[in-house]
Amino acid sequence: MTFLNGLSQPFTLLFEDDPNTSFSLPESLRSIYGGDWHIPDFSNRPYVYSNFVQSRDGRVSFSVPGHMGGGDVSGFNNHDQWLMGLLRSRADAVVMGDTTLKIEPEHLWTCEYIYPQDPSLFLELRRWENRRECPLQVFLSLEGDLNTDANVFCQEHLHIVVATTSRGAERAGDIRCQAKVEVLALGEDKVDIGRLCSVLHNDYQVKTLLCEGGPRAYGSFIAAERIDEEFLTLAPTVIGNDSSKFTRPSLVEGVAFMPESYPRSKPVSLRRAGDHLFLRSSYEYQR
Repeated sequence: MTFLNGLSQPFTLLFEDDPNTSFSLPESLRSIYGGDWHIPDFSNRPYVYSNFVQSRDGRVSFSVPGHMGGGDVSGFNNHDQWLMGLLRSRADAVVMGDTTLKIEPEHLWTCEYIYPQDPSLFLELRRWENRRECPLQVFLSLEGDLNTDANVFCQEHLHIVVATTSRGAERAGDIRCQAKVEVLALGEDKVDIGRLCSVLHNDYQVKTLLCEGGPRAYGSFIAAERIDEEFLTLAPTVIGNDSSKFTRPSLVEGVAFMPESYPRSKPVSLRRAGDHLFLRSSYEYQR
């Protein structure tokens, strides 16, 4: 039995704590997602949200060659991929670290790539919300050392922004490829995430920014207090960790918060499909 758009069943809404009762998504999407998703409109910066899948024991990667991505963690779950399509369809830009590019060189960060079963559904939403056909592809890279043989650089219709350091800009400035590439030097030793968000908003008209990792890139956004909401798929997979063989990262890496000052997340909604849970949370920062 196949439900609309390649799913065996719609999402089941377990709870929602969103006072906004107006409609934001079309009925065709609300009926599958089991409700709505309202995007705040900030006047001076983008709304930044993240998307990850996490194993039962808190890992986000097997860290085994050929099995580095989140698809292996979720078991290539159809509902997880459908939700990724929805999240990308409302993004003006998708940002990820250069390690993500290295481990998934074939990937394109577009809704139709992650959910090809019904690409028109999400593309129609992009047109309805007056977004460009494909989101801006943004890569964080300290050294500007990018795999330019990756699929994303071979697409004439894609626009890529490399956010890097001053030294990284010297290396990345020599990129020659079919895609349109722009290089931004946004710091000396690390990329200034706050400045990146401002540049994307002011110079590229990015009102919605989706962070897809990896854990270090995500950690830098949280440390900069720039994540507004988190979409987290909780998979039933157990991965484990053996530091003598490999390191299997958790959701946030590269930063360490202290007991007296740390970010908090507040659950907004929880959905279920089979053995997978889909949690949406908002972030609160201690200022």
